[in-house]
Amino acid sequence: MQTVIASRSKTVVIDRDGPFVIIGERLNPTGRQKLAEDLCSLRMDVVRREALAQVEAGADALDVNAGIPGADEARLLAEAVRAVMGAVDVPLCIDSSSAEALEAGLAVCEGKPLVNSVTGEEASLSRVLPLVKKHGAAVIGLTTDERGILNHPGERLRIARKILQRAADYSIPPEDVIIDPLALPVGGGPRRGVVTLESIRLLATELKVNVSVGASNVSFGLPNRLALNAAFLPLAMGAGLSCALTNPLVSETRRAILAADLLLGKEGAPARWLEHHRK
Repeated sequence: MQTVIASRSKTVVIDRDGPFVIIGERLNPTGRQKLAEDLCSLRMDVVRREALAQVEAGADALDVNAGIPGADEARLLAEAVRAVMGAVDVPLCIDSSSAEALEAGLAVCEGKPLVNSVTGEEASLSRVLPLVKKHGAAVIGLTTDERGILNHPGERLRIARKILQRAADYSIPPEDVIIDPLALPVGGGPRRGVVTLESIRLLATELKVNVSVGASNVSFGLPNRLALNAAFLPLAMGAGLSCALTNPLVSETRRAILAADLLLGKEGAPARWLEHHRK
């Protein structure tokens, strides 16, 4: 199954049989005081630099988030989207839990973006899916609902089925729904990593959908996070992961993805591996 997203002139195909797709995660003000301050002041130089650096490092798409407590998120997100589109030409992932902010970001975004995200909660489904349909976007569905995040792959699969069904009710096809089974920090429980990998495998084999995660979540709170993230991604790719929000500026992450693409027999992977090492 292929999920197609696009900018003004660049198309990216997300497909578990094709090259792994990196969605750059660094345009997010959470925990980044300088970025948050600049966003609130509508100073977009840092946003543009971050966007350009991630694309130059290999990001295929960029996540754009402007969630700052007390700020006018809708206005900030729209301005951030404009700034990123002025700096780079890659598809965008419009990231907010606010329907108003999503509407503002989608209204100014050119091409076919991703929406990050909808959950299995009825309130989220009824707010977000109409926006996805209206703007012709694709969407990331998180496998959580009114009960929270359930620590069982089968439960996450059931929530994913619900999201796909509700998307179909709005005439959103399954190829435009990417499911995120939610990678939780492995420091919080010894089986969390296993549950995530089993959930990815179930989603990929049972539903045939594209699967994404926020990859850096697995290492939160633990030492040597870069090594853990780099180890997690090839395991997840082998289970069926086709894209992820991650930091393309980390060389360990880029090498791990290229190596996994090569070992999994992805199209064009040998050439990409050799080109990376020639550079």
